[in-house]
Amino acid sequence: MFRIGVIGGSGLYEMEGLHDVETVELSTPWGKPSDSFVKGTLNNTELIFLPRHGKGHKITPSEINYRANIYAMKMMEVDWIISVSAVGSMKTEIAPGHIVIPSQFIDHTKKRESTFFGDGVVAHVSMAHPVCSQLSQVLFNASFDSGATVHMGGTYICIEGPQFSTKAESELYRSWNVDVIGMTNMPEAKLAREAEICYSTLALSTDYDCWHEEHDDVTVEDIIATLMKNVEMAKTVIKNVVGLIPEAKKCGCSTALSNALITSKDEINKSDNEKIKLLIERYI
Repeated sequence: MFRIGVIGGSGLYEMEGLHDVETVELSTPWGKPSDSFVKGTLNNTELIFLPRHGKGHKITPSEINYRANIYAMKMMEVDWIISVSAVGSMKTEIAPGHIVIPSQFIDHTKKRESTFFGDGVVAHVSMAHPVCSQLSQVLFNASFDSGATVHMGGTYICIEGPQFSTKAESELYRSWNVDVIGMTNMPEAKLAREAEICYSTLALSTDYDCWHEEHDDVTVEDIIATLMKNVEMAKTVIKNVVGLIPEAKKCGCSTALSNALITSKDEINKSDNEKIKLLIERYI
């Protein structure tokens, strides 16, 4: 049975057809995840949901314990992670309500813990292609089948927040040719790669940030209104994903650490760093 992890809003697991639903409380060596997990089964596929900001949206992007969230997904033996994320559009053709499946990220965050490694064990995973190509294609196909207007590929810039961009910042990012802007997918994607879990983003465009001369400056009310419209579409996409997940992985996500560990095995075996045992035990 496949296990698909979904990180996003707390209402995503309220979907028709989900059965054997239960709540799972977890604690990790990195602390508590954002909230309890909701686990259910849909068409013989196990879905594991986590509200990124906690139920009721109580945690800012900077306060999210990304390491605990991803490590808990690893503890639950999740095979694929779908990150459902609200984003601002940086291009005219990506209108509010559209879906984007980003292929690249720019990490413009400033104060987040972005690795499981350190304290005596060093690893450098490749982030040249930061999302799983197989899962991204599945998300695109599922979005298309759901009737969404979906854009495949593009760059997601992740800013620290919680404030929205200044107009000058927005124009700067547009000069970098980014497609969407958000506050949550970094270091989420980096940690998923270190945990050797396939990861891809279902980015839901809610606004044009503040660069678009013909649109008012972004407000929370605008974002929430559009986001609520997108939630039902996201549920439909996730349902369709279940039937499209391939039987075998052809990506390199699940072996990302095979050539990434720099510290010698002898030294790793001497280390008392139990925090990363789950990640590296098959290599030592």
